[in-house]
Amino acid sequence: MKNILILGAGTSGTMMANHLRSKLSKNDWNISIVDKDETHYYQPGFLFLPFDIYKSKQVKKSIDKFIPKGVNLIRDSINKIDKENDKVILKDGTELNYDILIIATGTEIAPQEIDGMLGDHWHKNVFDFYTFKGAKNLRNKLRKWEGGKLVVHISEMPIKCPVAPLEFAFLADSYFINKDMRDKVDITYVTPMDGAFTKPKASKELSYLLEEKNIKIVSNFNIESVDGDNKKIIDYGGKEVEYDLLVTVPTNMGDEMIERSGFGDDLNYVPTNKATLQTTVKDNIFAIGDATNIPASKAGSVAHFEAEILTENILRFIDNKPLKETFDGHANCFIETGHGKALLIDFNYTHEPVTGSFPLPGIGPLKLLKETHMNHMGKLAFRWIYWNMLIKGKHIPFVSSTMSEAGKDLEEELA
Repeated sequence: MKNILILGAGTSGTMMANHLRSKLSKNDWNISIVDKDETHYYQPGFLFLPFDIYKSKQVKKSIDKFIPKGVNLIRDSINKIDKENDKVILKDGTELNYDILIIATGTEIAPQEIDGMLGDHWHKNVFDFYTFKGAKNLRNKLRKWEGGKLVVHISEMPIKCPVAPLEFAFLADSYFINKDMRDKVDITYVTPMDGAFTKPKASKELSYLLEEKNIKIVSNFNIESVDGDNKKIIDYGGKEVEYDLLVTVPTNMGDEMIERSGFGDDLNYVPTNKATLQTTVKDNIFAIGDATNIPASKAGSVAHFEAEILTENILRFIDNKPLKETFDGHANCFIETGHGKALLIDFNYTHEPVTGSFPLPGIGPLKLLKETHMNHMGKLAFRWIYWNMLIKGKHIPFVSSTMSEAGKDLEEELA
């Protein structure tokens, strides 16, 4: 009996457990998954919690519900990976041997990395919304907030779901309009990048949205510290932005056990081949989703596409066949713009977001790089797809793991 060990029962790890259990003989392969938590969160829903669009119960379920039969769930913390001896050591000292290891430990916020971000003001007038607790506390704050300077801020890249902070700013505009208090709220979007969007073409095509919604932008802001007493953030060049309510995306970092294991970059992301998803750490160690250092978006759609390709490559690895270099960095992301509308962007390593239709060429029904109500409905519908298809390892019809060029205006992007 051989062992596949998956670290992390979040989106990526759970998908891999479902994919592999359905394809490998239970007589030949034992599959185990390790995670210390009991709750699986629908993280895209954290964006909606602060605005009372989703209820708390809609974004969380028991982890056990999604682990397939025949997969052993080990609920414990991971101390480190002993790559030389093909074993994982848990916090209590238990050693787990593996023949194949899949690292799916994701990424977490690290507010302690920014001087002054944590303190008495944390979750009082300085909030994150990348955690369930942060999003829920921010919801409670917004329900009674009377207005002032709202600053939506990104500490540094990369982050999970790079468009989420911008979506937050757009939804805040809509939220305060609906509360008939938009004139009492000054919204400023602060980013370390050159523009509001992570992709230059998207910034060029969609920058009008910020002007339309009267959202100021402060770009190229590389935060050094948070001055909680005087309610301002300060960058390394001395630039200051004042706030009454700061909604920040702290530094995102990979799991600390990666550092303890002796590999990973400065942010604890695992060095990984961007096309095969095999790590450069050791041939029998693979990584997926937010845990990797590949230059793809840290988004749920990317993990979904990776899972299909990684499953095939692990089967090829087992059969001693060359791995396929097929992952192209494909990502598609809905961008909520408020008032019942959303954008959809589709891109990969080589193509910036393009116009066109998705997922069916010429038919859609979703439009790329255009604000539509249908895109908004698609974003809301994705929650059902996530719980019922995506993390259960079911293929989503008409959606390819690699970026399709059909129905898309690539010539505009290439011009």
